[in-house]
This record gives sequence, C-alpha cells and structure tokens, in this order.
Amino acid sequence: MPSIIEKNETLKQNHHMSLKKLIFIGLATLNITFSLAQTSNFGNDFWNNVRFGGSIGLGFTNNGFNGSISPSAIYQFNEQFASGASLSFNYAKFDDDKFLAYGGSVLSLFNPIPEIQISAEFEQLRINRTIATSTIDIEDNYWLPAFFVGAGYSTRNVTIGLRYDLLYDDNKSIYGNALMPFVRVYF
Repeated sequence: MPSIIEKNETLKQNHHMSLKKLIFIGLATLNITFSLAQTSNFGNDFWNNVRFGGSIGLGFTNNGFNGSISPSAIYQFNEQFASGASLSFNYAKFDDDKFLAYGGSVLSLFNPIPEIQISAEFEQLRINRTIATSTIDIEDNYWLPAFFVGAGYSTRNVTIGLRYDLLYDDNKSIYGNALMPFVRVYF
C-alpha cells in the first residue's frame, strides 16, 4: 500500500501534467482561432471596423496655454457605438509653471444621430511639472486621472466639440480649466 508521501507525489505529478495539457490545449486553441480569423470573414470584418485617427485639443486662459495631441484607434461596433484606446501627449504653460504629460486613455463614443456625438473618456497622465521661482526651479512628478464627458457636432470623419473633466483639480491639472474644446478625426 502506498504511503501518504507517495500519494502526494503522484497527485503533484498528475496536477503538473494536467497543467501542461491545459496550457498546450489553450495555446493550440488560440493558434487555430487566430489562423481561422486571418483567413475568414471575422478577421476581415474586425479590421474593416477599426478606425484610426485621434484628436487635437487647445486650451487658453488669462495666464496660460495647453495643447494636446492624442492618436487613437477605435472599433466601430455599429453606426452609433464605438470604443477604443488612445495615447496622449500634452504640454502646458501657466504663469511660471510648465507641464509636460504623457499617458493613455480609453474612450467610448455614441452617436444618437449621425450629426451628434457624445463621448466619455478616462485618461491617466504622468505629469512632469516645473515651477520656476526667483531662486530655484521646483520639479514635481505625479500621476493624474481625468474623466471627460463631451459632446460634439460630427460631419463624416470629423467631430468638433467640447469636453468637460469631471475630476478637474485646479492645483494639479495640466488643463487650463475643466472645459476644453476638441477636434476628433477618424478614418
């Protein structure tokens, strides 16, 4: 009769073999799925529904300027809904503060009618801020979230509108104020 130690060793070996089989089956399934997707209509339909483009933003206040560019890709689920991801690059200067920021975002677009676009976007930026004083420059680096809701007028591939940052922090934000105009273009 096998001892408890021998039984444990057998269970470990069986578990190890089961894990190897599961990994092999998973990789084989992914390989077959991707191979079929490349040769079937699914793969073509997917890429036919992906649109590339992005947005440009400008903001002005009494004491400064903010500019941003955000290349992105979205998947057009149907004529009304699209969702995707974006990279963000920003520069701002307010009085003696300079901001340089980079990060990414996820966005959703909804067109209740073809001419109107409603958007929601969560953005996470790494902020590099330099504050110039009369004696020394102070550097501050931190992460800053932003959650934008927006609306715009669409015509073909272009949308022009306004977006509002619900998480706006006047002391840390790279944007001049919570309200910011935008232009989005997707092809």
